[in-house]
Amino acid sequence: MSAIESVLHERRVFPPSDKASANAAISGMDAYKALTAEAESDYEGFWARIARETLSWHKPFTKVLDESNAPFYKWFEDGELNASYNCIDRHVEAGHGGKNAIIFEADDGAVTNVTYQDLLQRVSRLANALKKQGVKKGDRVVIYLPMSVEGVVAMQACARIGATHSVVFGGFSSKSLNERLVDVGAVALITADEQMRGGKALPLKSIADEAIAAGGCDAVKSVIVYRRTGGKVAWNEGRDLWLHELVENESDQCEPEWVSAEHPLFILYTSGSTGKPKGVQHSTGGILLWAAQTMKWTFDMKPDDVFWCTADIGWITGHSYITYGPTAIGATQVMFEGVPTYPHAGRFWEMIGRHKVTIFYTAPTAIRSLIKVSEADAKVHPKSFDLSTLRILGTVGEPINPEAWMWYYENVGGAKCPIVDTWWQTETGGHMITPLPGATPLVPGSCTLPLPGIMAAIVDETGQDVPNGQGGILVVKRPWPSMLRNVWGDPDRYKSSYFPEELGGKLYLAGDGAVRDKDTGYFTIMGRIDDVLNVSGHRLGTMEIESALVSNPLVAEAAVVGRPDETTGEAVVAFVVLKQARPEGDAGTKIANELRAWVAKEIGPIAKPKDIRFGENLPKTRSGKIMRRLLRSLAKGEEITQDVSTLENPAILDQLGEAR
Repeated sequence: MSAIESVLHERRVFPPSDKASANAAISGMDAYKALTAEAESDYEGFWARIARETLSWHKPFTKVLDESNAPFYKWFEDGELNASYNCIDRHVEAGHGGKNAIIFEADDGAVTNVTYQDLLQRVSRLANALKKQGVKKGDRVVIYLPMSVEGVVAMQACARIGATHSVVFGGFSSKSLNERLVDVGAVALITADEQMRGGKALPLKSIADEAIAAGGCDAVKSVIVYRRTGGKVAWNEGRDLWLHELVENESDQCEPEWVSAEHPLFILYTSGSTGKPKGVQHSTGGILLWAAQTMKWTFDMKPDDVFWCTADIGWITGHSYITYGPTAIGATQVMFEGVPTYPHAGRFWEMIGRHKVTIFYTAPTAIRSLIKVSEADAKVHPKSFDLSTLRILGTVGEPINPEAWMWYYENVGGAKCPIVDTWWQTETGGHMITPLPGATPLVPGSCTLPLPGIMAAIVDETGQDVPNGQGGILVVKRPWPSMLRNVWGDPDRYKSSYFPEELGGKLYLAGDGAVRDKDTGYFTIMGRIDDVLNVSGHRLGTMEIESALVSNPLVAEAAVVGRPDETTGEAVVAFVVLKQARPEGDAGTKIANELRAWVAKEIGPIAKPKDIRFGENLPKTRSGKIMRRLLRSLAKGEEITQDVSTLENPAILDQLGEAR
């Protein structure tokens, strides 16, 4: 039985406990249904009420939703606010400046506490410094930093002065960084000398230098460098500036730049089904509203909770549920620089006990990898640590299979913590379909029901609703405030990617297949319908990896597909035709390792193929089209039962099957 089938046949149900329901933000299904009914009966009124209750507005909005230029929707457009003010100043003004905003644990275990007052001073100093470097409202600043307080400060400082930030994950290559610097037209880059991961120092500044040297970055006037390790770096006088020197004499007061709710807060690049990454553009008001509101609903946050999201700030989860969501509601959160297996595989569980974490949010990939080592070594098993403070668990980035869900529930949560299995995307800005800890009966592997105000549905290829129990395409029928506003510089791609004409031009296409349970109406996500892979919760375009492979001088042709992987969810499998004879044995292993290193250099280590298979050709139709469905079957080790009569070279299937 496949992972999807096991979810669809899942009959274990875990109702919310009386303890979880008591005083919950949404307590019981009747409360959930009342909110969904409010949204259905008065859609704009529902969102306006939440926006007024959740955010602090410098100038109140009078317009709620503008659909006049659909699908380029606008929310609260005439209202003005500032993200940094909402995340920091208002808590200090309310007398909570001494509360811990961030408990930062470094790779080596050193802990730094940052209060809201500290955060306000640090953000204000950097904001003032950026202004002196000529960065102004509407400019774009690229941030290429490790997991650090400095990363949050940099993002908030940009927001404070109305600059739009674009964070690039510290594991991306110089080529990937260059593409983003060029596409976004960055005027400044904030990076670090090095980053620490698992006891190892990894370069960032040298990669940033390579990215700028590759060309197209003439707009970049300043490279601001956070000294993380003190490692030796090359220096470009007049362009490169040490962060600590830049801010040391700046004022710790900086008046926020008040911007329209529609002002772009950030641009975050995500893989698409074509080779070029898409710059997903998010608005200030919408993203801030939904990040804050979902912190309250999904995680049922209380003032004394300690929240820990293990994501990196380079991904959307780190934006919505580290930099903006927790701070917007004045929460205390843990931030972690390192990896879950260093210096031992009990690091997560040890940290939960040390910092008295109450809400823990991580990726199924991390859980699956820790199951293996925990079951093999009792010393690092969750039951060997004090996890008694936990009250809510969460998962993010990919579907979680039922057995991993059960292990998480029993061994980490002690069979008492609800698991919020959240489905959402870079483009949605925040949670869309998720259980609510005080309301939703849980089913392992199902993300259950849409949040109030989210009109999710499953349709066929023509946009018509399909009955429950029948698989189809996941869509959202009405715009919502935290949705992406555009693909940066490419409105046509925005429309074709997310609001395709074949679905009527007004349904948001999530790109995932899904099915709803016949009895409960619960959603189960079945995977991507396009050529995008989900590896350890990271979206990777197959075209992007194919392009990287083909750019290697040894490679004539390449096709990339995914196959299920019990640790990473999906694994990258590459079928490669070389310009030389097909290699075998050690020669094949050597070239495969060279190509993996090449992909890591071109895109980043996360994109490295797990399997590389060499063939004299690829399975193609007589018109020259690569039959990727056959490659998917080969990658999974399945017997080919599909019709291959249209293939020009059916014998190649045997060769590629043997190459496993």
